[in-house]
Amino acid sequence: MRNLLFLPFFLFCCWQASGQDYLKQAKVCFEKGDYECAKQKYTLFKEYDGSKDVSAQIKTADECFKTLIAADSNFKDKEYKKARDRYKAVLDKNPKDPYAKKQYDACVKQMNASATTNQPPQTTSPSSRVANRATTNGFVIEMIYVQGGTFTMGCTSEQGSDCYEDETPAHQVTLSSFYIGKYEVTQAQWKAVMGNNPSRFKGDLLPVESVSWNDVQEFIRKLSAQTGKQYRLPTEAEWEYASRGGLQSVHYKYSGSNTAGDVAWYNENSDNKTHTIGTKSPNELGIYDMSGNVREWCQDGSGYYLPSSQRDPTGSIGGYYRIFRGGSWYDGAWRARVSDRNYDAPVYRNNNLGFRLACSSEP
Repeated sequence: MRNLLFLPFFLFCCWQASGQDYLKQAKVCFEKGDYECAKQKYTLFKEYDGSKDVSAQIKTADECFKTLIAADSNFKDKEYKKARDRYKAVLDKNPKDPYAKKQYDACVKQMNASATTNQPPQTTSPSSRVANRATTNGFVIEMIYVQGGTFTMGCTSEQGSDCYEDETPAHQVTLSSFYIGKYEVTQAQWKAVMGNNPSRFKGDLLPVESVSWNDVQEFIRKLSAQTGKQYRLPTEAEWEYASRGGLQSVHYKYSGSNTAGDVAWYNENSDNKTHTIGTKSPNELGIYDMSGNVREWCQDGSGYYLPSSQRDPTGSIGGYYRIFRGGSWYDGAWRARVSDRNYDAPVYRNNNLGFRLACSSEP
């Protein structure tokens, strides 16, 4: 009976510890200059703990994030004074931000070069923590640059005995460089483009789900028209290469770990629902949720693997069914493996199925 009396106190302490962990993670993210991560962690702290008002911290992270977007745009357009002032504004709020400091110094260097020569300064695109921050209707699409290379696609040794027949034969694939979403597309992003929210589990920072392949094509068409960028779904090969960590791959079974729980929301830890994007650990490339949360549509038609080496494959040309990849909140860990495959009709919708974006060139 005495032990039962202490149970509520014990559970309260565990709940508080979880909230405090989010607060610590938020501070680490902020100091590193990962403001989207900081916003997410502060929001989770607010939801799970609430012992401290973090509204100001969320606002500051959001301001830094938006200021960096504007600064990057100024830098790309060679408006170095404007870019310098905006990077400085971020540094005033977070002196430890390594990216803002690097770009601030680059602006000063370019301005000095302009002052001492009649030749226009030479520029390069800012080497961001992520490849690009494209904006539409007030939200941000973060894309990771994935350097091309050759990898073994399919049932490789670290997948063990969990492989299905359609993951064989393992074969060599060479890919050109591309960009892929750092996160799954969220409900806030879907609503900003489409004006509706079909998802079962509601929340702006939750991945959008219950969308068909056809629905996604319409989203991409509208998004590309709004932004002037050429977005698309990743090919199946691009998805697996990025999930494995590209050239930085450590050959994990899941995307970023050999332990599913480190990187994936799946049926043993999800509490039967989706979760805020980016709350598990990323893989080697800094990409989140490729092993869980929601499965993700790919561009390809479904088909069997060929044993021969391939370059930039795009799947079956004539197939009706479309590939989707990755595990989900509903599935077991075996579905979260980097080589696992699945497919369905392009009109199919499910509350465990969403997507992330890709681009062939800088978006």
